[in-house]
Amino acid sequence: MILHEKISEQLPKWRERIRALAREHADVVVDTVTIGEVVGGMRDTKSLLTDISYVDPAEGIRFRGMTIPEVLKALPKARGGKMPMVGGLYYLLIVGEVPTKEQALEVEAEWAKRATVPDYVFKMLKSMPKETHPMTLLSQAVLALQNESVFAHKYHSMKRDVYWDAALEDSLNLTAKLPLIAAFIYRMKYFGETGKPKYNSKQDYGTNFARLMKVANKNEYADLMRLYFIIHSDHESGNASAHATHLVGSTLSDIYYSFSGGLNALAGPLHGLANQESLAWLLDVHKQFSGVPSRDDLYKFAWDTLNSGHVIPGYGHGVLRVIDPRFVSQMEFAKKRFPDNELLRLADMVLDVVPQVLKEQGKAKSPAPNVDAISGTLQYYYGVREFEFYTVLFGVGRALGVSANYVWARALGQPIERPKSMTTKMLEDVVAKAVQQPA
Repeated sequence: MILHEKISEQLPKWRERIRALAREHADVVVDTVTIGEVVGGMRDTKSLLTDISYVDPAEGIRFRGMTIPEVLKALPKARGGKMPMVGGLYYLLIVGEVPTKEQALEVEAEWAKRATVPDYVFKMLKSMPKETHPMTLLSQAVLALQNESVFAHKYHSMKRDVYWDAALEDSLNLTAKLPLIAAFIYRMKYFGETGKPKYNSKQDYGTNFARLMKVANKNEYADLMRLYFIIHSDHESGNASAHATHLVGSTLSDIYYSFSGGLNALAGPLHGLANQESLAWLLDVHKQFSGVPSRDDLYKFAWDTLNSGHVIPGYGHGVLRVIDPRFVSQMEFAKKRFPDNELLRLADMVLDVVPQVLKEQGKAKSPAPNVDAISGTLQYYYGVREFEFYTVLFGVGRALGVSANYVWARALGQPIERPKSMTTKMLEDVVAKAVQQPA
């Protein structure tokens, strides 16, 4: 094909030009940024505003200024559970204050009132081919809900200073329905069950989701999902799913259009796939040694992985320089409930061995584990063993943070995003000019 031939002819030259800019001239300044930032995916470029969350390199994610341990301690606990109510976390993200138990329960009650999914959404999901990826189904369901957007219906009659009110209505409606939709997708795709799920107004967000899933210990799983949804809720505005949601929302698209964009970003292998890849690597180790290996065997297996050109998934982070507190919270959860589980013991040994291997290799900026290094292991233990569904779970949690950001972006009148692009020739001209200037 002519297009394929022409690209193939040009590609070696283009790749070398980009490599040269990134390798030899990364520190050259273009206006207020460097060439390294321009050609390197804008990594670490400070150009977004959010007060919802911040990733502290030394302490991990902060929600409204609070670390994960502080959040888990301060938020009111669910009835009969050890973990906080998800409604309390949503109150914190939206309002910026730690709620009382009554205030957290008010959010839970709002979700209960709004947790009715239109029949046409289920009908659409059932009409899709059986092999459809669960993330495709989730994104389609969110788009289908757009038909009921308060923001879209009121847009032409609203003043800008009340956009946030309609945005909040949509965000509450969307987040209320996601547990039902996700559980329906799970039961339909993997078990052929298409009964319409119903929300129990007497139960909290985590319990409702656990009740609808096919897991053995629903009480413990409810606590796990409270923790899971909380720690996966937000991660600054710069990660792909949060940024995609923000970008689409900046056009004044409603939260349904916006979050569908965020879900599509989350579905990318470089974003939402790490949790299942981490679990797959652990299972490979377990299978290789028919159980938990010796420390020396694990050390060699880790080096074999790296020497084969692969990475050890779940280790390393673009910002953090310490063990991810989200990893720690999940590991503590697991050790209190199933400390003798072989996969958990293996994950604990990996925590001891892999950072040492990565330090010896010398390539990773941070050899510590991130949230993905353990999250799949916990899902696997409770019986959710369909790997491709893990990103759906991630998506339900991520909706909490990005919708809170969406509400505040509309409240503050944040503008449409429109960064400026440059051609490769322009960057090369900047380099040439910089070289000519005297030191």
